[in-house]
Amino acid sequence: MNDLTIVIPIYNEVATLPSVLSDLRKFQARTCCHLVIVNDGSSDESGLILKSPSIDNFKLITHKLNKGYGGALKSGLKQVQTKYAVTVDGDGQHYLEDVEKLYEQIKRTDADLIVGSRKGQRSASYSRAVGKMLIRSLAKIMMSVPIYDINSGMKIYNTELVKQYLHLTPDTMAFSDIITLIFINNRHLVLEEPILIKERGGGKSTIGFSTAYHTVMEIINVVLLFHPMKVFLPISVAFFFFGLCWSITFYVNKSTLTTGGSFFMMSGITVFLLGLITEQLAQIRKSRKK
Repeated sequence: MNDLTIVIPIYNEVATLPSVLSDLRKFQARTCCHLVIVNDGSSDESGLILKSPSIDNFKLITHKLNKGYGGALKSGLKQVQTKYAVTVDGDGQHYLEDVEKLYEQIKRTDADLIVGSRKGQRSASYSRAVGKMLIRSLAKIMMSVPIYDINSGMKIYNTELVKQYLHLTPDTMAFSDIITLIFINNRHLVLEEPILIKERGGGKSTIGFSTAYHTVMEIINVVLLFHPMKVFLPISVAFFFFGLCWSITFYVNKSTLTTGGSFFMMSGITVFLLGLITEQLAQIRKSRKK
């Protein structure tokens, strides 16, 4: 596995970090993989633990300030020199044995991205489960998404490809969702492989309502980037038919047209034309890239 690099973001994980590092040392000794750890501006003693001489076989990247989950992963992935890169969360919830499963699968299938799927496993809380369901539903409404667990933190990538798309991804927790959607929209082979997760051994999850909000906004941005008419067309149709119904009702009752109805119909046409222009710009961007 010397053509594989594990990238791990760390932010205030002092409670689980010693055991995570111990497992990583054993895994690296057995598999000869490479390791990149990103200290994302931790304010606890995680930084001191990471500077220990016992982990001199790791490549350590230190952010002076916290950049966010996605920002940490991007810093780590940019340093990968091997053919494959796998991301593993730093809270100790992932089994390193699953890294081997994903590695064997990507070698066997020649996939571009394999997502470690947690389908069927219980979420940490009811609210998180509902949030993930809503995000998946939104993504599938707005585009074709054959993957269930798009926001899984454990993924194995073709390194050359993922580096091409890092500039399109956010620094937030939405990174996991967005990078998957980018691979899918660019017609790369994306597969899913079941993995297991553990309970958090300590620390505190930073996922909340704001995370879900930013993820939804980033999904809309990706749709606008690749398929803008999927956003503009429903809005234009809604405006136009609302104005049409308003105008018909007003005309039947008062035998005259209404300014409000005309406004909404014209707004619908305007939004549709803007969507066409945006769609053309998206096609030009794609053709230039090719």
